[in-house]
Amino acid sequence: MRAMAETVTIGVLDYAGAQRAAVYGLVDLFTWAARLHERRTGASGLEVSRFEQAALDEPDTPLTAVVLPPSLGESPPGPIDEAVGAWLLRRHEAGTMLCSVCVGAFLLADIGLLDGRPATTHWALDEAFGQRYPEVELDCDRLLVDDGDVITAGGLFAWIDLGLCLVERTLGPATMLETARFFLVDPGGREQRFYRTFTPTLTHGDAQILKVQRWLQRNVGKPVNVAKMAKRAGLGERTFMRRFQRATGLRTREYLQHLRVGKARERLELSQDSLQEIAWAVGYEDAGALRKVFAELVGLTPAEYRRRLGGRAR
Repeated sequence: MRAMAETVTIGVLDYAGAQRAAVYGLVDLFTWAARLHERRTGASGLEVSRFEQAALDEPDTPLTAVVLPPSLGESPPGPIDEAVGAWLLRRHEAGTMLCSVCVGAFLLADIGLLDGRPATTHWALDEAFGQRYPEVELDCDRLLVDDGDVITAGGLFAWIDLGLCLVERTLGPATMLETARFFLVDPGGREQRFYRTFTPTLTHGDAQILKVQRWLQRNVGKPVNVAKMAKRAGLGERTFMRRFQRATGLRTREYLQHLRVGKARERLELSQDSLQEIAWAVGYEDAGALRKVFAELVGLTPAEYRRRLGGRAR
């Protein structure tokens, strides 16, 4: 971490299509973090600038970090503007930390900066990102991936998590916690998988497997085994299991777990049913079995999930 007496400079890149809330929210967060830091320590610790795409002049002073905000435009975005890409590469070569939120990771990947690195983006874009940039070690379960000179953050509002991460790295944990308290935000401990919904692959072209998938969707709470699924598909069990995994990317047991946990999440959010009632409704014999699988897939226990994301019961 940098010495507290040194003033660090952070730039927010206002590129075409950048989300307004994130651009100005980041500027506000860094501005207030600097004020809070100065009040606490008496030292001016951070300066923030907004760089517009149309006027990317070379900064007068070295930039500590540049942030690429998310976008509400085309998802996934088209190729990065060549002038913007060249400017980012020059900044990185000069020692600037480059950071992205959501689709901003596509812009960093376009200039080859994420090749061979761990990274994240919005969980709904993982397939598109993986196909476009197979060299990147993508992990969309993580909300934030700090790889030293490059930091990537997940979904649209992960700019808050990224902003706090940069405040902690440049001004220290005390100022970060004070900033989080000021903005009434959780200073950490979140992951994208808390929010990620299971979206099964249905465009694989295997009609017999698709027939089983739709049947499972309607019968998720009933006793199901491979023999019943294979019979529904009109295939032998070994052939069915091989084709099911090839089509969906998951083994039958894994697929059922994701499907049942997805239904359990809905009930935790929208009802006050007990965990045992929910377990029976989604196909588990007892609450303990659901609790174990739920924690493995979601990263929270059902009780923790309901506390964080519940409250919408009717």
